Amino acid sequence: VQLQASGGGLVQAGGSLLLSCAASGVIFNFIRAGWYRQAPGKQRELVATISDDTINYEDSVRGRFTISRDNAKKLVYLQMNSLKPEDTGVYFCNGYIKTSRTRDPFDYWGQGTQVTVSS
Repeated sequence: VQLQASGGGLVQAGGSLLLSCAASGVIFNFIRAGWYRQAPGKQRELVATISDDTINYEDSVRGRFTISRDNAKKLVYLQMNSLKPEDTGVYFCNGYIKTSRTRDPFDYWGQGTQVTVSS
């Protein structure tokens, strides 16, 4: 399984970006998808996750960011609005995925995409 993130870039404060994450490979059950970010000098932190019945957001992005998924196309999106300089970081997509009925699920990570918000 591979996850490919895209859509990052440089944007002014108050602007918007749409991140996409494309999953490829043999996927039996895409249990949960998520976006994480890592700012310079800081630990990676959760931004948002989505499963069949639950969506979670980190407090600072709730109301500004929206996570969604297209199960048929194996795509996960993060719409980011009202961006702030503190949203700057490398954004990683994550998938908690079973590759077969008998195998345990495993966390897969994309390569990250840089988001820079200027003030």
